[in-house]
Amino acid sequence: MGVNSITTAALISGAITIAYAFYLIVNIKKRSEGNEVMREIALAIKQGAMAYLNRQSKTIAVIGAIFFILIFATSGASIALGFLAGAILSGLAGYIGMTVSVNANVRTAEAARKGMAEALDVAFKGGSVTGLMVVGLSLIGVTVTYLLTGDPAQCIGFGFGASLISLFARVGGGIYTKAADVGADLVGKLEAGIPEDDPRNPAVIADNVGDNVGDCAGMGADLFETYAVTLIAAMILAVTSKDIIALYGKDAVVLYPFALGTVAVLATIVGTFFAKLPKSQNIMMALYKAQTVTAVISLVGFWFVTNAMMGGKMALFGAATVGLVVTFLLTVVTEYFTSTEYTPVRKVAQASETGAGTNIIMGLAMGMKSTTIPVLVIVVAMMAAGALAGVYGIAVAAVAMLSSTGMVIAMDSYGPITDNAGGIAEMSDLPKDVRKITDQLDAVGNTTKAVTKGYAIGSAALAAVVLFQAYSDTIMATAGKEIPFLLTDPRLIVGLFIGAALPFLFSAFCMEAVGRAAHGVVHEVRRQFKEIPGIMERKAKPDYATCVDIVTAAALKEMVMPGLLAVLAPIVVGFLLGPVALAGVLGGVIVSGLMMALMMSNGGATWDNAKKYIETGNHGGKGSDAHKAAVVGDTVGDPFKDTAGPALNALIKVINTVSLILAPLLIGKL
Repeated sequence: MGVNSITTAALISGAITIAYAFYLIVNIKKRSEGNEVMREIALAIKQGAMAYLNRQSKTIAVIGAIFFILIFATSGASIALGFLAGAILSGLAGYIGMTVSVNANVRTAEAARKGMAEALDVAFKGGSVTGLMVVGLSLIGVTVTYLLTGDPAQCIGFGFGASLISLFARVGGGIYTKAADVGADLVGKLEAGIPEDDPRNPAVIADNVGDNVGDCAGMGADLFETYAVTLIAAMILAVTSKDIIALYGKDAVVLYPFALGTVAVLATIVGTFFAKLPKSQNIMMALYKAQTVTAVISLVGFWFVTNAMMGGKMALFGAATVGLVVTFLLTVVTEYFTSTEYTPVRKVAQASETGAGTNIIMGLAMGMKSTTIPVLVIVVAMMAAGALAGVYGIAVAAVAMLSSTGMVIAMDSYGPITDNAGGIAEMSDLPKDVRKITDQLDAVGNTTKAVTKGYAIGSAALAAVVLFQAYSDTIMATAGKEIPFLLTDPRLIVGLFIGAALPFLFSAFCMEAVGRAAHGVVHEVRRQFKEIPGIMERKAKPDYATCVDIVTAAALKEMVMPGLLAVLAPIVVGFLLGPVALAGVLGGVIVSGLMMALMMSNGGATWDNAKKYIETGNHGGKGSDAHKAAVVGDTVGDPFKDTAGPALNALIKVINTVSLILAPLLIGKL
């Protein structure tokens, strides 16, 4: 299999994936939008989401333009243009996905009138568009960048552009969604005693908008950059892995990640046809069936590709299999810690009977406990893949793990669509059986979103290890000598401490931002309840737009500081303390960031589903003291799982990609 045949296959498969995504868009648009009230509510959500995303894009464009000029001046035109392409495609993938999401929500609510199967079909197809666009555009973008430059190292600009967009989209979207959610819950549920998504709550539209900008646009950009950066890092490692090149040939090992990606995106298309509701009405089973089919087809395709490209030597197939197994295990572990069906969530719900304090204590404990098994899975995976093919084997495992990206994002984006559908059903006063269906879909959506975050964090850890090795190889190749990174070197230790501290500081910025923005929402909701007579009696309509404006302005303002921290930290450390200290920063941020991201994402989801478990009638049900305590716990968990936790993935990879770009410039600091 030659260079041209593999890259051509990658481009064709990417184009097929995007074409299928547009076919789904047309299919969704043909569905009924329901009655006039439903359309009016959906339009308000859509306008709020698009207005935020447009303003966010303008803000990021200014920051991106500055970095483009700096990269052009320091690293050359090819890396700078790659940066621009990565940024544009990353933003485009999230933009298209969110556009479909805000059109699929009302259609899902209307489909729920016909039954669970119809509603699941619309919601999953809507989520699939985001997943397919992410993997299709990412595969095409990296392939074209490689064909134009001919050098894997020159592709790192594309990865940095994608990472920068991901970071701001994740942080900005996370601040928006959780500020609105927290503000709506604290006043609406606890003070006014009205249900979630009640049209009398002035923050209800902002809350529904936030679901889209956080989980559709944000997660889409997040996994776009993970996919792209992992492909690029694997190619860079291939060039520097002399033993692997001697065994398989340079072209084969450089292009092998493209071949895996080609197989996987086609497998994802096939997998989407299997997300059908079984007779048992088990929604999670339908989604897992689609994911399993995708993984099995990918595995079979990997065998044929490896056999053809590697002359029958199958060690790399073993490494790829490791990646698929990691995906499965992380999915199972995350579901255990976050689903209402299992002990951790039920322990938190039970702890709520004695108040908010015990709820928070138990939620923190479950979040901390949830880090152990995923770390062991990742460690064993690295050892197994490394034993098969060294560090390049770990890169192959990471690429194979990302073969499920399209399907995982489909499952994630399904969540905000069903959440919005429930809100539209509540606000338009649809029959209770419709809201029951959307609630069941939404409960599963909480678990799938948690699973996606676990998957993203695990893949980020493997990708970061590969990027660290690529940084080390680049430093040594540029210096022309062996440079050991030893724990006895004080510079490395200093870097480790700085790197370990960065995820804590970054998370603090994110949490503070949510707190400040939510403070403004709380005051506005209280003001409207007080100053607009008739809201509670449904005689007057709340001013939804003001709350939307508050969280939009806050998110755009607050996302800048965490984003700059991620970009500037490696620059400052690299030029002040040198490349050895920066290597320590990379190690520290990978380990500390992985722990923090797992704890916050899983713990937050556990708190959220503990609240929902109580709302289904357990431990006193809605309105009970346990429910009020669980709402407080969920308020703490919201910025954990939807702002700081998932944004740490982008932090880790932005720091790594910036360091990789800087590496040739730091040799004088050795």
